[in-house]
Amino acid sequence: MSELEIFETQDGSHSVLSHQFGVSYHSKYGAVQETRHVFVEAGLFQQALTKSDLHILDVGFGTGLNAYLTLLEAQKRNLSIRYDAIEKFPMPEEQVKQLNYADQIQASEKEKNWFESLHQSSWGDWYTVTPGFELRKHKLDIQSVDFENQFDLIYYDAFAPTAQPELWEEPVMERMQRALVPGGVLVTYCAKGAFKRTLKGLGFEVETLQGPPGKREMTRAIRV
Repeated sequence: MSELEIFETQDGSHSVLSHQFGVSYHSKYGAVQETRHVFVEAGLFQQALTKSDLHILDVGFGTGLNAYLTLLEAQKRNLSIRYDAIEKFPMPEEQVKQLNYADQIQASEKEKNWFESLHQSSWGDWYTVTPGFELRKHKLDIQSVDFENQFDLIYYDAFAPTAQPELWEEPVMERMQRALVPGGVLVTYCAKGAFKRTLKGLGFEVETLQGPPGKREMTRAIRV
């Protein structure tokens, strides 16, 4: 049995189950709708209210869905995006080809090619996916991230605290804080009390927002 298993979520879009960690990459209630709600609407749209040139850090590149929906919105809204993505365990190419996101959102042929480009681009180098959207993927552990004052927005999409609690504790969150510019935003599906207390202890302004379908709450935190 493969370590990663693709399955269909309730909105018809695919997610992936990691047998190693015992968790899925997205909500079973809908991968596309969760990504749109948590990262695009609560994160990208919020920051795009005041900026059209954004630097984003995606912590957990995974299936590439966060990057793909962000790219599509950047095209619609004429945004200029530099997109750094971290992934310690990249998906095998043969499984990436099975993902149905482009079909689910009724993407054009050009837009389907963009999804492929996100995965086929080399690791460690900047790659221009479209004019206005540059991607740089890093194959490394979240705990070794060492950026400072670079990002307007962080998509914090690590595996759940039940699977990897150390990724939600103060040492890593302190790295996330340093990575953001003042006024920068971190969004995540997690709304656990201990996690939010950690963010507040680091000086973040923490908002508890309505969660995506199937989840009551999510978190948005602002570096003040």
